Amino acid sequence: MNTFLESVKTEQQRRVKELVEHQQANGSFPFRFQGSLMTDAFYIITIRALDIQTEEENIRLLTKTLRATQHREGYWKAYSDEPNGHLSATIIAYTALLYSGHYSKNDNQMKKAKAFIVKNGGLAKAHFMIKWMLSVNGLYPWSHMIYIPMTFLLLPTFQPINFYQFSAYARIHFIPMLIAANKKFTIDAKTKPQLDDLFARDIALYPSYAHLEDERSPITFLWKEMKRIGKFPSYLHHLGFQYGEKYMLDRLEEDGTLYSYASATFFMIYALLALGYKKDSPVIQKAVTGLSSLIDKRGEQSHLENSTSTVWDTGLISYTLQQAGMATDTTPIRKATKYLLTKQHTKKGDWQVHNPHTEPGGWGFSDINTNNPDNDDTSAVLRAITAPAAIDQTVHQAWQKGTNYLLSMQNRDGGWGAFEKNTDWEILKLVPIENAKDAAIDPSTADLTGRVLEYLGNFAHLDYTHPHIKRAKSWLIDHQEKDGSWYGRWGVCYIYGTWAAITGLAAVGMDVNHPTIKKAIAWLKKIQQSDGGWGESCQSCEKLSYVSLPFSTESQTAWAVDALVAAGEGASKEVKRGISYILEKKQEDDAITYPTGIGLPNQFYIYYHSYNKIFPLLALSHYISDRKTR
Repeated sequence: MNTFLESVKTEQQRRVKELVEHQQANGSFPFRFQGSLMTDAFYIITIRALDIQTEEENIRLLTKTLRATQHREGYWKAYSDEPNGHLSATIIAYTALLYSGHYSKNDNQMKKAKAFIVKNGGLAKAHFMIKWMLSVNGLYPWSHMIYIPMTFLLLPTFQPINFYQFSAYARIHFIPMLIAANKKFTIDAKTKPQLDDLFARDIALYPSYAHLEDERSPITFLWKEMKRIGKFPSYLHHLGFQYGEKYMLDRLEEDGTLYSYASATFFMIYALLALGYKKDSPVIQKAVTGLSSLIDKRGEQSHLENSTSTVWDTGLISYTLQQAGMATDTTPIRKATKYLLTKQHTKKGDWQVHNPHTEPGGWGFSDINTNNPDNDDTSAVLRAITAPAAIDQTVHQAWQKGTNYLLSMQNRDGGWGAFEKNTDWEILKLVPIENAKDAAIDPSTADLTGRVLEYLGNFAHLDYTHPHIKRAKSWLIDHQEKDGSWYGRWGVCYIYGTWAAITGLAAVGMDVNHPTIKKAIAWLKKIQQSDGGWGESCQSCEKLSYVSLPFSTESQTAWAVDALVAAGEGASKEVKRGISYILEKKQEDDAITYPTGIGLPNQFYIYYHSYNKIFPLLALSHYISDRKTR
């Protein structure tokens, strides 16, 4: 009798039972999507700026969260092993605590925060989104940041330069930001603190863009084009404001949020105020209600989620439970399938600009998202409904539409991006604002491409002879790092990308002895920690090279184990040690709550409360299946 395998099976069933207990009556599995403290701080500032008295309890809860996450040195961090404090996070948290009225500058911890901010360059060194929020609140002068005139929004999509060259994520945030910036709008709030003492004297307040006039710079053409269209007649600028207003209002979700993102909704509120809307206008009041509904009050610390992750979590969990042996006709799977079918998108969103001949059929990330499907969620849901589609015609129709949509979203280079197709104009990475290379475009990534391949191979049963598969396989081979890993854009980071790439390539029939797979296996084994697990720091995406954590995490260990099992290494000592780590779960709090998801590198990291429940169970289940076939 294999007592180790029996222990794995026992743990598998324990985790299945634990997951099922989280299912709601409507079939969904809602877990917290915990991102940056920015959303908590923005809420406090915005509610105070709008002088809304009814949200005092939410202010109290989020203020408590901000204070509890402040380090004794006075700063805030984006993740626990960040070498120093995070300047932008500290600036916005400090500002929000002052706005709240619960803390003053005389508080000892606030004094420490101020000292850290000034020492590290002051407000002038903040991220541009933080500067923008300070500017609309009259706390930072509208600086000489790169100028984008409203007429830019009017350029037709057949022009080589147009607004739809930017990613969907960038567009939905930039439009409200552009409106307020072009209006140089500020709101006068009676609770507004003074931040004049946060300007470091030896740091230039305004950045210089003189170098963009250099004809040898690859961004010069774009820069000069912005200056040219900025000289268009004033009535065209007015039309630009009208376009921006309509763009936002047409993309409101039922709960009043913009594209279901809290961050974009905050920006929209100020943009609407800049356009002349009153604080008590229905659209602003509904947006505030939508933001308030995103505050998760479970646990010791409340948090305003940037969006819910309910569709993502439900799709992953239903798929994982089925991989653990749960039958299609059981209540949890039937309820999850029914819920997921109600969330399939039915209208053509912005994605149709670059993909005009395809019918809707994708899924979005959150349960309130009807505008912005993404390829990651679409493949996750399609995995979950593949087995139900075999016995139910309605599910099969949804599955077919989803699969067709996913195939149509393949980029010209053979890979898949997150939200749209062929929005990968490299020159936009050079726009001189923070995170331009991460958010301005939506290129093919190893994690998206690998997971789509895994779905197409293991569930749609396409192999390497299919044209879509051939192109994707070539893309992954071409984008493997020299050390054997792949960079994952939406998770931390090289472990994440390598897991997706290996499982995807194996699913479409790549031989496990192929040099690409062998090299990846060697890398994964090399970075295994002494405790048997795997742990990678958020610093990896900042340095663009692998950085180990001083501890292992369950989700990253599960990704590595799952990748090795898919690559034929199920009997290896590395896999057994990794499984043992998952069974023993000897973790500190940092390991449990460490963010292994990425929104924006350097700024917005995500701790998915579901991941330590989903991916270890998936790895255990695949290990059991692998052992049964040996």
